This record gives sequence, C-alpha cells and structure tokens, in this order.
Amino acid sequence: MNALPITTKRRLNKIPQTNAVWEGDRRAFGSIVTVLDAENDANDECIMWVDGSEGAVRAMEMVSADLGLEAVVRTLLRAIESPHHPALPARPQKVVIRDRRLQFFLRGALEGLDIEIEYAADLPLIDELFRGFETISHKKLPNLPPIYTKLLTSQAQKIWKSAPWEVLTDSDILTLEIGNYKIGTLYACIIGIMSAEYGVLIYRSLDSLKQFRTAALQEQSPELLEQSFLAQDCWFLNYDAPEEEPVWLSDRDYEVTPLFGSLHPFEGMRATLDEEEAKIVYLALESINRFCSSYRTELAQDQIAELEASYELELPRQCKVAKTFRVAIATAPQLTEELMAMEDDQDSIPNQHLDVQVPVHDDLVPPGALIKMGEVPSQLLANLKLQPKTYCQDLELKPKLPKDLPAIFIQTSRPKAKKIIDTIVDAGGLKSICFNSGSDPFSNEAYELGLLQTKNRELYIFAEYPYEAKKQKQIIQKWHHNCEKSNGYCSLIITMGITGVNRGNPKLKDMLAIFETKTVSSEELGIGVLQLMSDQD
Repeated sequence: MNALPITTKRRLNKIPQTNAVWEGDRRAFGSIVTVLDAENDANDECIMWVDGSEGAVRAMEMVSADLGLEAVVRTLLRAIESPHHPALPARPQKVVIRDRRLQFFLRGALEGLDIEIEYAADLPLIDELFRGFETISHKKLPNLPPIYTKLLTSQAQKIWKSAPWEVLTDSDILTLEIGNYKIGTLYACIIGIMSAEYGVLIYRSLDSLKQFRTAALQEQSPELLEQSFLAQDCWFLNYDAPEEEPVWLSDRDYEVTPLFGSLHPFEGMRATLDEEEAKIVYLALESINRFCSSYRTELAQDQIAELEASYELELPRQCKVAKTFRVAIATAPQLTEELMAMEDDQDSIPNQHLDVQVPVHDDLVPPGALIKMGEVPSQLLANLKLQPKTYCQDLELKPKLPKDLPAIFIQTSRPKAKKIIDTIVDAGGLKSICFNSGSDPFSNEAYELGLLQTKNRELYIFAEYPYEAKKQKQIIQKWHHNCEKSNGYCSLIITMGITGVNRGNPKLKDMLAIFETKTVSSEELGIGVLQLMSDQD
C-alpha cells in the first residue's frame, strides 16, 4: 500500500484540526447522473465527503468505476486542503465510511494524520443527499411533452426520409402563417448535406434570421460566432447521427435521433419544448412535409418561383385539442435574393494579409472559407457531372472509381468560389493534391500544409495544420489512408453558400465545380520544407 509522502503529512498536519466528524462514500450514479453531470455515464461513480457538524459537502468528484481506492483519498485530501466554498481548510477528528475494505485502506493511507477511521452501516447525511438527487431526477421534465413525443418524432423521420435539403438551400426560406395563433409569421430555414448537421430552423422573427446571417458572414472569432448563435430566436430540429458516418452521405441509410429545442437571446439554447411550443412545431413540420412533397420538382429549380399552399390540419385525438388549424406556407424568392446578396457583398470587403508570406501562393482560398476533408460517394459525383452549371474536371475514372472518393471541400461565397474555379481553370486545371511540411522560423512552429498543384506547376496553400493539433493530425492520417484505398485518386469540390456558425450547408446545385485528380507525396513534389518569409527579405 502506498503511504503519503512525509512532506505531504507535514503540510496536512499544519492545517488546524476540528472536532468535526465527516462522512465519506463512493456510489454509482444510476439515475441521478443527469442531476450531477449530464456528460457522465450512468456506470460512473460519485465520491463525496460531507462535514456532519455543518451538513456541508466539502468535496465531491465524479470518477470512472475503474479507478481504485486511491481516488477516494485524493478527494479527501481536497476536502481537507481546498474544500468547496465557503468551508475553510481543516482536518476532521474522525471520518466514517460504510465500506470495510475502504476503512482498512484509509487507515494505512492516513497514518500519521491523527484522524480516526470508523465503519458504519448507514451514513445519514450522504443517504439524504442521494435521496434528494433521486427525487430531482424523477421530477425532471422530459424534453418533449409526452403526448407530442411520438408525433414530433414521426414528423422528424418523414423529413429525414424526404430530405428537403436536397432541393432547398439555407437561403431558400419558407414562410408560415398559423391561424388561431398570434405569433406572427414564422420563417423556416432548411439546413443539410455538407453541414455537420441536418435539420430545420423555425425563426420567430425575420430580424433574428438576418442578424445571425450577417454575423456568420463577417468572419468573426469563434467566441463571437457562438454568442451570435445563442442570440438567435428560433425553434430547431436537428439530427444526432452516428459519428462514424460522414454527414454528407447521400443514401442516409443509418439511423438518426431527432433533437428538438429552442434558441433565444435571453434563454440561450434550451433542449426542451413545452406543450404550446410542441404544438406549433408539429403544425410547422407537418406543413413543410406536405409542401416539399407537393412541390419538390419546382423547389429543385435554380430559381424558385413564388409558390404557396394552405393546409387545414387537425391534431390527433390524444392531444385533446378539438380545433382545425389553417397553415399558410409559401416560398419567399425576394427574401432569398436578399440573403444571397448579403453573401455576395462580402466579396467587396478587402482581405487582411499577414506580415509574412510563403514562396507559394496563399491567396487562392479566401479567409473564412470552410474546408473539410472526407469522402464523397461515387453516386454523388455522377449526379454532379450531370449538372450543366457544375464545372467538372473528369479523369474518366469510372472503371477504377471506388465507392467513396477522398475529397477536399472548399466552401465560400458564390463570387469567391467562382474566382477559385477560374484561377484553377486558367492554370490548365488541377494536377494534384498534396500535404507538405512547413515551418515558421519567427515562431518556431511547424505545420502540415495542404497544397493544390495546378497543371502549370503553380502551388496554392488551401490549409495549414499545426503538428501539435492531434485532431487535425488524425484527419490528415485518415485522408492518406483513404487515398491509399482509392489508388491515389481524389477530388476537390468547390461550393458556394457559406452561412452558419462554422460550417456550410450547400446542396448539389451549390457545388459549382469538381476537380478529379491524384494525390502525390511530399517526396514526389520535391520542394522540401516550406518556410514563411518576411516581406523585407
């Protein structure tokens, strides 16, 4: 058994000792996990030390069930030296526990601290605390009212299967007017395809929609974007998809879990809906499902015309609302043009340039562009090549093309996307995609640089990944692995429509160009380590 170091014992013995008796225990979370910490697993455990004389929790820690008895000692030492406010550092006269094995362990670990360790079958204070946690967990309100859970889940599954994001961009806003409700016009925004999320946003005000869109286009810091995100005024439906499935897969055969909630400047994000909200969201989703089903061909056009419909909807009997609700739904072409104009206007804002530059081009990809590495299904590639407005550099890979082709996605505004495409086309096309080492001698930082090589042998940086960033390193490793499976074949896809917190929502008609090419190694490229250079050199 490990004993405390002599220096630690001396430090602890300098802390005043009181006549208090503390209770200590280690218990499984069970159903109280959502009360203590929503991120913990129900199989994890809670270590707690409570001062019996004051009835106060001095220290509490959530730990994995795999951790040994040492974790209990660590929490006890924190209770002595740095207890929860407002308690002051102190050593107890006695501690009481209900685990015989822990009792013997503590006797050895705490030897020399003049603390008695006793066993008791019951711990009244801790028992009472856990009973309180159980009561709170049982009283916790569900995310959705019970009578609307199945109804909303059914509507969400219908939307998932119909995939309205395949015909609507996040700029193609639908307006909804619900009779019998004095809530004004609602504005539905469909998000999906290359986004990290699929779903529907139902804005309660047009100002909120525009304000968030403006904030997202201003290339703000992540902190400011998060603040803008939480300041939205809308209800939302998102889908929780398996992490191992790329979200831009076209078949969507994997199971998803619908998530409902609300965003408001005063509330932030709330993952619940009350009965009144659930009713409105249900009527809106039912109308969107019907409307997108009836007008899918018209909604798939590049320029969506003014379309409108009206539905008489009744809530199922279990809702106990014997009313018919008239819902008017329509497209909003003028609003769509306004939102797209906001995006195009960003092209007139001059870019900020760094004081250092590299001996290759670093101005192809504009600041704020979204860059993703992943795989694109071969069927999606085939569909892209059928679109007359999509530029295609086709390597005629059909006999060799794998099921999924590694792809670099670059998403930005429409004018900036066209500028990228024109630059590559004017250079003769895309010759290869490569990752090469780079360094900054001024900061001594090392990078993995993503490079695009055009057929006139020009090099363009599309991304910089610090070597110390583990997550990005894993993404690059996966890219290399996928390229090995595809015999080196890969692709670059340029898309427009960048709006959102930090990810875009393009659909097929937003994908303006695809360049099929091959990946090469840094050795094949033969340029060595790239170094940042000062303008004065």
